[in-house]
Amino acid sequence: MQHHPRRAAIAAGILLTAAVGTTIPASASASAQAEASRQTPATPLVVNARWGGHCSYDRIVIDVRGTMPPVTVKPVRELRYDGTGAKVPLAGKHFLEIRLSPAAAHNEAGRSVYQGPKLLKIHLPKLKGLALTGDFEGTVTFGAAFHTKPTYKTFKLHSPERFVVDISHTNRCR
Repeated sequence: MQHHPRRAAIAAGILLTAAVGTTIPASASASAQAEASRQTPATPLVVNARWGGHCSYDRIVIDVRGTMPPVTVKPVRELRYDGTGAKVPLAGKHFLEIRLSPAAAHNEAGRSVYQGPKLLKIHLPKLKGLALTGDFEGTVTFGAAFHTKPTYKTFKLHSPERFVVDISHTNRCR
C-alpha cells in the first residue's frame, strides 16, 4: 500500500468542505444574503453632492452608496432637466453634464435619498453653479456652470464611494 499525503490532504479538504456546507441551514444563508443586499443596494444610490475651493482648483464631489456606477462628464451647450427638458436656471457660458448610470437618487419606495443641493449658485474662482438635473429612468444627472471654459480631471475615490471632478484655475494662494 502506497501513501500519498497530498492526495489524502486534498480528499480530506473536499470532505470537510462538503460537510460544512451541509451543516449551514438554508435560512441562515438566505438571511446573510438579505443582510448583504441591505448594506449594498442593487442600484447605486446618489446621496449627496458637495463642492469646495482650493488654491489651484475647484472640486465637485458626488457621494454614492453602493458600487460606483459608470460616470460620464461632458461639455454641453446648456443644461436641461431630464424628463421635462426645461432649462436649468444657472448663469454661465459653459456647462458640464455629469451622468451616473445606472443609479438613482431615490429608494425603492420612491423617497429621495439625496441630501445635497438641488440648485445652487456658487462663488468660486471657476465653479459658478451646481444643479441636480435628473433622477430619471435609472440615471442621475448633475449640471455644473462656469463663466469660462473649464479644464477638468475626474477620478473615483473608495470607502466610501465618491466621484470627483477637479476644475483647475490659477493658483490664488501665492
